[in-house]
Amino acid sequence: MAGICKKCGLPQDLCACVELDKEAVRVVVRLEKRRFNKDTTLVEGFGKETDINGVAKYLKSKLACGGTVKDGSIMLQGDHRDNVKKYLIECGFNEDVIEVH
Repeated sequence: MAGICKKCGLPQDLCACVELDKEAVRVVVRLEKRRFNKDTTLVEGFGKETDINGVAKYLKSKLACGGTVKDGSIMLQGDHRDNVKKYLIECGFNEDVIEVH
């Protein structure tokens, strides 16, 4: 028997909390200069129910870059602002909630 979701009370196979969380967030993708003038793409604004480590792993493999998860945001090495939105949509995020700066 599947477990019960603590948020909505439905069984785990019927729970839609993760999908609802993806629609309710405001994801911001921006470029930041780090030490030694290195470009870093920051992806921030994920909800509490989002598997941020899984999203980071997916983005790093698709973009062929290094990165980390720190303080609820994903830091990717290099300037990937153009492609991050496309891959976040593939992850299940709504196109309207992704904002690229």
